[in-house]
Amino acid sequence: MSADLKNVPLFSSLSEEELQPIIDMATTRSLPANSIVVTEGDQTESLYVILSGRVKVFLCDEDGKEVTLGIEGPGDYFGEMVLDGGPRSASVMTIEPAQFSVIQKADIEKYLHNNPAVAISIIRQLIGRIRGLTDNVRSLALLDVYGRLRKLLLDLSEEQPNGDRIIKDKITQQELANRVGASREMVSKILKDLSIGGYIQIDKKIITIVKDPPKGW
Repeated sequence: MSADLKNVPLFSSLSEEELQPIIDMATTRSLPANSIVVTEGDQTESLYVILSGRVKVFLCDEDGKEVTLGIEGPGDYFGEMVLDGGPRSASVMTIEPAQFSVIQKADIEKYLHNNPAVAISIIRQLIGRIRGLTDNVRSLALLDVYGRLRKLLLDLSEEQPNGDRIIKDKITQQELANRVGASREMVSKILKDLSIGGYIQIDKKIITIVKDPPKGW
């Protein structure tokens, strides 16, 4: 547990002595893929730190229509908004087997009072998330489906030595559709056109961006 939490950016600046109280208060939880960790609207009181695996954070309406807000992996955390005493603002589901360090609200509040550096770190990361959500809202409001998908592909990709950009994590067309608020059919059509145009290559759900897609479609 000590080594796992030390690798989490939120706690990486802490000494072993400062980290020990967190280790003492935390419990470990493991879940298989496709497990709901928290549900939007729940009145739960835990902060989750991801030790391994990945999760998706999403919203879902009564008809089952889903919008994915983000994908989180090792070192990330969620549930910090329970600090205001309100319900969960989104649902979280594992997309592969995952392990979490779970800390109760009362314990983390007490710790933050005694460790302002960690509190400041949480505030900074919250600001970063708000900036990201603002960017998402801007995309939804000002870009069409193609523009949102193009931006998402570029954001998810990592540049390689040969100049190509690769999205290393396998991602389905439905997952892309959920991220940009569109139908799978529309995303499939755009990906097919980009592939025919030589802008992208798709092999076993791994997308390579050979050259930047045009800004308009």
